[in-house]
Amino acid sequence: MQPDDIVVTVTPHYLPDQSEPSQQRFLFAYHVQIRNNGTQAAQLISRHWVITDAQQRVQEVRGLGVIGKQPLIAPGDAFEYTSACPLPTPLGTMKGAFHFVGENGVPFDVPIAEFVLAMPRTLH
Repeated sequence: MQPDDIVVTVTPHYLPDQSEPSQQRFLFAYHVQIRNNGTQAAQLISRHWVITDAQQRVQEVRGLGVIGKQPLIAPGDAFEYTSACPLPTPLGTMKGAFHFVGENGVPFDVPIAEFVLAMPRTLH
């Protein structure tokens, strides 16, 4: 199992109905798809997120699984979930990694490319 066998796609969305800009609270949802393009199953064990707001304040989040699950993803299958991230600014970024164990017992990390969390009309 190679880290390249797991493909992570993230699609962020601003949640205006749950945000309070006057209180410096901006909520973003992000939908994650984790696809196993390899030849063996892999189990997602933990996550590590690095969240940076527009003031360059960094928060790191580590934990077991995602949304309370540690899915075993079979070859050719995908696991999807949606979560949320509050920020004190209308713009920020997230990046990180998922830690997996292949069915052969070998652990590996899959990096998650940085993506932008932006309230509409924040970027030009």
